[in-house]
Formats: sequence, C-alpha cells, structure tokens
Amino acid sequence: MVLVKEYRICMPLSVEEYRIGQLYMIARHSLEQTESGNGVEIVVNEECEDPQHGKGQFTEKRIHLNGRLPYWLQAVLPSVFYITEKAWNYYPYTMTEYTCSFLPKFCITIQTTYENNSGTSENALSLSVEVLKTRMVDHVDIVYDEVSAKHYKEEEDLKFFKSKKTGRGPLAEDWRTAVTPVMCSYKVVQASFEIWGLQTRAEELIQSSIREILLVGHKQAFAWIDSWIDMSMDDVRAFERSAHEQTNDKLGPIAAQPSTPGSKFGTPSGTPPASPHTPSSAVKSWFSWS
Repeated sequence: MVLVKEYRICMPLSVEEYRIGQLYMIARHSLEQTESGNGVEIVVNEECEDPQHGKGQFTEKRIHLNGRLPYWLQAVLPSVFYITEKAWNYYPYTMTEYTCSFLPKFCITIQTTYENNSGTSENALSLSVEVLKTRMVDHVDIVYDEVSAKHYKEEEDLKFFKSKKTGRGPLAEDWRTAVTPVMCSYKVVQASFEIWGLQTRAEELIQSSIREILLVGHKQAFAWIDSWIDMSMDDVRAFERSAHEQTNDKLGPIAAQPSTPGSKFGTPSGTPPASPHTPSSAVKSWFSWS
C-alpha cells in the first residue's frame, strides 16, 4: 500500500500574497542550497495552459544529489545522479512529480491547493473515498515544530521574528486562530518505492524528509517577507530568472547537459498527456502533488 499523507501548513499570509512569496522562496532557497556539482538545476521554466485550470507555469528541474549521498551508495550509482522534478503551477492549484530514471520504481507525487483558512477544510483537494480511507492528516506548525539543527537559523525563528514592513510577528502558540490574515497549504503526498523489502521503510523516510522540507520552506517564505512583499509578478519572475542563472552557474558543467528528449512536455507517470504541458487531472496510481 502506498503511503498517503496530507500536510496542512498554515501561514500568516493571504493566498494572494503567497503567490509571490512562494516563487521568491523557491528561487532563493534553491540558490542558497546549491553548490558545485550538487543542488537544483533549472531545465525548463515556461508558461503552459490547461483546459480545466487555465494558464500556469511549467517547470522541470534536476536535483543533483550524488555528492550528498553516502560513499557506499555513490559507488553503485552513476557519476551524474539526479532526481527529476516536473511541476505544473496553476495557482492556487499545483501538481508536482519526482522521478528517477535510475530507480524506475520510485515516484513521488504532490497535489496542492491553497485556501484562506486555518486548515479547516476536510477534503480541499476532492480526494476519492478510497484515498480518504488511507489518508493521514499532519498539521505542520511553522512556528513551534522544530527543524533539524542543520536548518535552524535564528533570523528565521518565527517565535521571535517581526516583519519591519508588515508588522506581523512574533507568532504566539495560538497564532493559527488568532492572527489575520491566515492561509493554509493543503498538500497530498504519495510516495512510492516499489522495491521488495525496502518499500515501507523507504516510503516512511521519504515522507519524513518531505515534511522537513515543507516546514523549512514555509518558515522561510514568511521570514523573508520583507524581501518580497513589495514585488509584483514581473518583479518576482525577474528575480527567478536571475536566481536560476546563478544556480546553474554554481552547478558548473553538470548543468550543461541537455534535457531528456520529451521531458519538456512530460506528464505524470502512467497517464496520457491532456495537452503538451499538462498533467492528467486525476493520477489514480499515486492518489486520487507538489
């Protein structure tokens, strides 16, 4: 059975504000986490359109990991090892897929929607009855859930952070019900690693890692609010392009390799393309994400 988790992550922002904040956070986080030979390479970033969700943005990225893996694992993997991320952003709805050509039985899909509430919608993503029976809901608190020591930064500790431009923060224990505005990211994550003897442990590890990434990313989106709150969509797209160029430069020669044929117009595994850039509206093999 594939492990299905729904993460609900509240933030002291509106859905309209987070549209800019999310793009800024992802671009800056990718740049800060990238070093020579390891990090996030941007392969494609362009507009797309879907009959149901309208106009959006399609991105394809390669997450290079080889230098960060244990030595014994590096010895058996190709010298250029990466995870492929494909994302279709029809804000406030997004679909993201992670695959690895070296591990054909590995796939993570994340379906996301954003709402102006404190995480009270019980089926924000209209999951099927079958998926709801196995879904586990996890409320992620960006203020009081602890991040690992390697990710902790005092200036991003929201128990003490106060925005100079908006006056928001610091956030008390009851912040999710006490502050205005408040919004929630609803993310349904399905992780599949169909290798006999490793599936359960691997899927639990994947979900744990995803939770940490979501916690750190959403904390940073608010902690960096003074950097993006005055940006327009054109401003943040220009910041994205600059950050992407710097990110690919930091990766070095590894980023110069061409995209996999057809990947630019790819769709989530096992589903026929609805259009050149769009995922299927229902990826039943992984849910009913990013």
